[in-house]
Amino acid sequence: MRKGEMTRAAILDEALQLASRDGLEGLTIGVLADRMNMSKSGVFAHFGSREDLQMEVIRLYHHRFEQEVFYPSISEPRGMPRLVAMFERWVKRVSVEIASGCIYISGAVEYDDRPGPIREQLVSMVQAWQNALLRCVQQAIDSGHLKSDTDAQQMVFEMYGLILALHHDARFLRIPGAVDRARRGFERLIENYRSTDNQPGQQA
Repeated sequence: MRKGEMTRAAILDEALQLASRDGLEGLTIGVLADRMNMSKSGVFAHFGSREDLQMEVIRLYHHRFEQEVFYPSISEPRGMPRLVAMFERWVKRVSVEIASGCIYISGAVEYDDRPGPIREQLVSMVQAWQNALLRCVQQAIDSGHLKSDTDAQQMVFEMYGLILALHHDARFLRIPGAVDRARRGFERLIENYRSTDNQPGQQA
C-alpha cells in the first residue's frame, strides 16, 4: 500500500480498538489524533467527518467478522457441519471480544433508539449475519439433519440468545466458564432440533 493508504489503515485499526472499548459514540477525532500522534486536521484528511469515521469503523468490524467467522464456515459441507462451524467460530470470536468488546452488541445499545445512517448500517450488517444463519439452518433442515418441522427463525433466535448471554456473563459479570456454558447450550439446542430419521440403530 502507498503511505497514505497505510496511514488510513492504521487510523482505522486504532479507531476500531477505541470504539470496541468506549463505544462508537466515545470515538472522537481528538482522542484518535492523540492516540496516533497526529493533528486533528491530519485525521480529517482521511475522514471527512466523525460520522464518516464511525461508518468506516463499522465496515471494518463487519469485514473482520466475515473473514473470521462467515467465510471459513461456508467452506464446510452444507447442513449440520456448516451450522456447527458457524456457531463455534462465533463463540471463539466473542471469547476474544470479552476483553475488547463487540461493536454489534455495544452498537445495539447505543443506537437502538437513535435513527440515522449509523444505526441503519449496524442494523443492515446484523441482519445480514442473521440471514446467513437462517439460510444455514434451513439447509440443515433440507439436508435432513434437523427435523422437518424445525422453526428456523426460532432456532436462530435461540442461537443469538446464547451469544448475548455469553457476552453478558463473561464481559459484564465476569463469570468463569461462560464459554463452556454457551457451547453446552448449543449442544442441547441441536439435540432438541436434530432429526431422528436414519439415526444409528434405526431402519432406513
